[in-house]
Amino acid sequence: MAIPRVTTDLVEQHDSFRRVKVIFDTLKSEGHDIDTLSMGMSSDLEVAIAEGSSMVRIGTDLFGKRKS
Repeated sequence: MAIPRVTTDLVEQHDSFRRVKVIFDTLKSEGHDIDTLSMGMSSDLEVAIAEGSSMVRIGTDLFGKRKS
């Protein structure tokens, strides 16, 4: 699971998720038994999916913002 730095800059979002995908692919190629790349939340799920996420967390979109 990866949660990048909060930003609205799409270039930074893509870069963060891309770097995690490279690490994921490296671990898989080294023989680690992993099959899920969880990254992205309600605010950035489109970018995360574009960069290879296979699981996103969309709690805010489903339930709304948390009450303080």
